[in-house]
Amino acid sequence: MRNSPKVYFKSIKHGVPLALIKKLRVLESRKAFCTPTDEKHKVLRSANGVTGYGTASISKFFDKCMWHEGFGIMGSCVEDAKILWPYDYKNFCNTMDAYQNEMKLLTQKLLLLILQTLNVTQEEMNWALSAQDSQTKLQLNSYPSCPNPSNAIGLAPHTDTLLLTLLHQGGANGLEIFVEGLGWSPVNPVDGAFVVNIGDLLHILSNAIFQAVNHRVRVNQAKQRISVAYFHGPPVESVVAPSSSF
Repeated sequence: MRNSPKVYFKSIKHGVPLALIKKLRVLESRKAFCTPTDEKHKVLRSANGVTGYGTASISKFFDKCMWHEGFGIMGSCVEDAKILWPYDYKNFCNTMDAYQNEMKLLTQKLLLLILQTLNVTQEEMNWALSAQDSQTKLQLNSYPSCPNPSNAIGLAPHTDTLLLTLLHQGGANGLEIFVEGLGWSPVNPVDGAFVVNIGDLLHILSNAIFQAVNHRVRVNQAKQRISVAYFHGPPVESVVAPSSSF
């Protein structure tokens, strides 16, 4: 795995219950996005916030409008869920909690495998794998069907900021990665699998042995696309540099 190009990989036999994945994406996520817009605006994300309802967090860095809406969740979502569904919020919250727990376990397993190949110090290993102080976020994404997809973008080209991202795409195409010499290449969904993206901080920590991949999301005219992303990073106050093992 050393001298890796800018790539992603897929986690298939990951141990996360497929029933939970389906419930999260097909039932609870659709429930959230089918909520009337004026109700969703009651949990609108603040200008500098990362949780709640809103457009893509990276939108402020681009002039072009992105055909996207999403819900950001960090830890418990009870407060927002009670506002959206005062009498029917428990199933949504329980599903989000269960999914975040599964993602935390899977992320730690994947990071452990990656860090072992880098021969990082035990201190650096503990720092990257710390569950108690880690920075994590669950992001529900909706890309509605678009009447003119050639003039719109779901998410503009970017790399992810933290250490590792686990993405469940659902059944619709749209995710593309940039491959040197080839250009934009589609990442076709695999049922039940997670796309694993290297983040900027892991790129730095590994001294570019594992490289963050530039990716974007295209929209389509036929159907809504729903995806679920889980982001994992170190404590917010961390200072990141290439591992001392290099």
